[in-house]
Amino acid sequence: MPSDRRLALVTGASSGIGEAFARRLARDDYDLVLVARRVDALESLAAELHQAHGAAVECLRADLTLPAELRQVEARAGAAPVFDLVVNNAGIGSVGAFAECELDREEELVRLNAIAVMRLSHAALGAMVPRGRGALINVSSLAGMGPYPFTATYGASKAFVNSLTESLAEELRGSGVRVQALCPGFTRTRFQESAGIDPESVPRFAWMSAESVVEASLAGLARGDVVCVPGAGYKLLHAASGALPRSAFRRFIGAVQGRRYRR
Repeated sequence: MPSDRRLALVTGASSGIGEAFARRLARDDYDLVLVARRVDALESLAAELHQAHGAAVECLRADLTLPAELRQVEARAGAAPVFDLVVNNAGIGSVGAFAECELDREEELVRLNAIAVMRLSHAALGAMVPRGRGALINVSSLAGMGPYPFTATYGASKAFVNSLTESLAEELRGSGVRVQALCPGFTRTRFQESAGIDPESVPRFAWMSAESVVEASLAGLARGDVVCVPGAGYKLLHAASGALPRSAFRRFIGAVQGRRYRR
């Protein structure tokens, strides 16, 4: 890949926030390594980005819930040439009462949302820290900011991501390597469909575009924001939720979510 261009790795790059990151980074003169399960979608995107921006794009087909395939992406994340930016975006969600959820699906969620993020973060930072530069964005969620009944496993997985990322930020202080936990609210992607969320149950004003989420993330990374909550409305919601006693916040979210998901 040309030495005068930066290099980024993006997981879950075939759609949604991951695709928006790929498009924005190619426009910003990054070459890319894109990871997803749908290699046909990756190859189509790669051809488009090369034609539009001259980006060199490597496509890696991997299911990050499978240990052997995760290890292959780990090896790439830690290999030369060292990445200037790694975006851990791949993730899935689930909704409903925990006692009624399909347990294998919940375990798959934890493997993708938490374990894969941890292992890829370790691989990326292992290469960045000795060089003294680089950045890591872990895509989390507002649901990781507190207890979220009826999306309990998803919220817990994102709380793991938030805690891990904030801890890494402190460990890496002064190292030249930056990290960010990106915590969007409702974003128009295929995520809701795969998680079983009816988009019509969410007010229109609550939605953000994937492009605006990515723009907020990269602007926040440039400022050194460790936690990025895109959107003025969501920033206010986050601040207000932090002012509530945790028990009150839990009951409020339980009431809102329960009306939507309780059978």
